[in-house]
Amino acid sequence: MAVAAHPVDTRLPFGQQLAFGIQHVLIMYTGCITVPLVFGAAAGLDRATVGLLISADLLVAGIITVIQSLGVGKLAGARLPIICGATFVGLNPMILIAKEYGLEAVYGSMLVGGVVGVALAYPFAKVVRFFPPLVTGTVLTVVGVSLIGVAGGLIIGTNPKAPAFASPSHIGLAAVVVLIAVGFICVGRGVWSQLGVLIALAVGIVIAIPMGLVSAEGIGQTAWVGLPQPFHFGSPEFPVTAVVAMSIVMAVVFAESTASMLALSEITGKPVSKGDLARGLVGDGLSGVLGGIFTAFVDTIFNQNVGSVAATRVFSRYVTAVSGVILIVLGVVPRIGAVVAAVPKPVVGGVGLVLFATVTVVGVQTLLRADLSDRINATIVAAAVGVGLLPEMAGDMFTKFPSSAQILLTSGVTLGAGTAFVLNLLFNHTKLGALARGETPPAPVPATEPTGSEVKPGV
Repeated sequence: MAVAAHPVDTRLPFGQQLAFGIQHVLIMYTGCITVPLVFGAAAGLDRATVGLLISADLLVAGIITVIQSLGVGKLAGARLPIICGATFVGLNPMILIAKEYGLEAVYGSMLVGGVVGVALAYPFAKVVRFFPPLVTGTVLTVVGVSLIGVAGGLIIGTNPKAPAFASPSHIGLAAVVVLIAVGFICVGRGVWSQLGVLIALAVGIVIAIPMGLVSAEGIGQTAWVGLPQPFHFGSPEFPVTAVVAMSIVMAVVFAESTASMLALSEITGKPVSKGDLARGLVGDGLSGVLGGIFTAFVDTIFNQNVGSVAATRVFSRYVTAVSGVILIVLGVVPRIGAVVAAVPKPVVGGVGLVLFATVTVVGVQTLLRADLSDRINATIVAAAVGVGLLPEMAGDMFTKFPSSAQILLTSGVTLGAGTAFVLNLLFNHTKLGALARGETPPAPVPATEPTGSEVKPGV
């Protein structure tokens, strides 16, 4: 008698796969394109170049989504209903690297970070216990709060001498975008709630047209079909501090993706082994490699799509594979990237404000899974969040340090992640933790006495 396939491994009728695949793309689309929009604005790139970044971003996200959904032999892919897209975790370090070393260094360090990620995927899957919710929640909280300042810069501008700096009309436009997003997310039902941010983006663009903030200049000259050019900004460069920063980003992404894969395992009822987790992490590493080559971004598993899997109870990984194909198609249509790049900065800032604050909330929710009633754990979070937010609250703190060191020291992600990881390691994985809590370590069991967990020979 044939064994029925698990729902994760079941193909649905093509029409259903396409419909649910499109829904997944709509849910993740705004979050995915916000990263290149924000990075492009912060790095001072022109609209045509931002359009190229968006196309590359969608292409790589589609490729990694297909890999994660279908798998590549025993090499890569978790074979779960996964949607991948650009992570906000790498955004601030990329902006800092661009300002200090240039765009060649941004993508060179991303490329190396991806290679490091692929190499360390299997070892990381074995030591994932060193990245519990205490660490990942702290980092996500710091990331979200740190990026709110970036959203504010898009809304009011970054040049105080510009005529439109802090324009009340721009601030009002961003406020309307935020209100629409909040309204749909909170009051909407089903897909209307899930698409709230995308709807707010569309309405914001419509409002911005009579304000003279939307221009179609250059869109007509953009090709309909084309592939992103490898190493668009020139030969990659590899400053050591930039490589270290992007490698830390990859470690944080690994921890975040591992949590998402474990959540999908619980939602779908399909067990995942350490091998499955490792192959999923290889997919994250490949996104860094492809992102470095095609000037895209490091990808992670989108939690909003994990929520969609839970809400719809559609577990088929072939549905998300269809979503990946759709993203690939969008990525090879540069005209779409050019249109998206025309979105006014105040609208992007309003959408970014909601999304970045949501990252903060996800971080807080993750921290709720840690035992913060324990004074040691609470202190670890307090110290890591405080250190991680220092670069944002005291921007000139490290200006007298060597410029190369400032990439690491002015990155909240780097400082927060490093602090949380080291303190968690010291107080939760060594005898120092028991000493600090006033606990008595258990007496060692004599080697001649079998324990209850001992596996007998031959069993």
